[in-house]
Amino acid sequence: MKKLPWMTLGALTLAFAAIAPASAQTKSVAVTAIVEHPALDAVRDGAKDALKAAGFEEGKNLKWEYQSAQGNTGTAAQIARKFIGDNPDVIIAIATPSAQAVVAATKTVPVVFSAVTDPVAAKLVPSWEPSHTNVTGVSDLLAMDKQMELVKKIVPNVKRLGIVYNPGEANSVVVVKELKELLPKMGITLVEASAPRSVDVSSAGRSLVGKVDAIYNSTDNNVVSAYESLVKVAQEAKIPLIAADSDSVKRGAIASLGVNYRDLGEQTGRMVARILKGEKPGDIKPEISTKLELFVNPGAAEKQGVKLSEDFVKSATTVVK
Repeated sequence: MKKLPWMTLGALTLAFAAIAPASAQTKSVAVTAIVEHPALDAVRDGAKDALKAAGFEEGKNLKWEYQSAQGNTGTAAQIARKFIGDNPDVIIAIATPSAQAVVAATKTVPVVFSAVTDPVAAKLVPSWEPSHTNVTGVSDLLAMDKQMELVKKIVPNVKRLGIVYNPGEANSVVVVKELKELLPKMGITLVEASAPRSVDVSSAGRSLVGKVDAIYNSTDNNVVSAYESLVKVAQEAKIPLIAADSDSVKRGAIASLGVNYRDLGEQTGRMVARILKGEKPGDIKPEISTKLELFVNPGAAEKQGVKLSEDFVKSATTVVK
């Protein structure tokens, strides 16, 4: 049998590589979050698991890099520039500030946002339709009327509702705007307390003592990253604390009717996998997580001076012990 020359073998190798399936080639995904806290960490981990289920596994055919901005928007911008310079196949940007930093810095690298309440208001995409840009993603938008129904189930006679939030975070500004429109129709007044930094959460919470019947917290990243300080205020002043996310219930809120952030991450990961397999982000319509779960923490309710009905506790998806 005649032996093939080495150059011919090399050419054959290149030819086989060229026709190898895309999933066999190493793909790169860079992930950034504005801060580390349980909800955002669950998004990151859920996305990674969904990618593995779709055939993209770190150490085999996936390069995975993660960086947190530690709550600093300047750091978020630095991470965005670094990632864009690395030119990964997809950047996952978790939470509005990180998503805004990445989207502002590139018009070419595919970007998938996650845990963003209103991507249109945040100017990440022009509408809820396919963007025809390099951006798509998954929102954790919650219907405020359902959130306020939950508040009234826990505090039926609520007249003044407090909210602690960062006025510099688009997610939170959208929620406050909606509440300002909705609450007067329910006979409730909104009392705002500003917390531009995580270290301001405690003092902002204390400023509401004696002024409100309950406190509602959205998925504001400053608040959630310093949540124990707000829980302490609620317990000491016996103010019912109701949250937008289930992880905050585990940390001391009475209840939440919210998104399961692990599921949100998996939904995000499935979208990323579609892009890695060849779809364009601009052809994929932004999605909203529609699966809501009721988490209830009876122990937290007792510490905040609230007696929950047995029927309400039994209706929960999860009861936190």
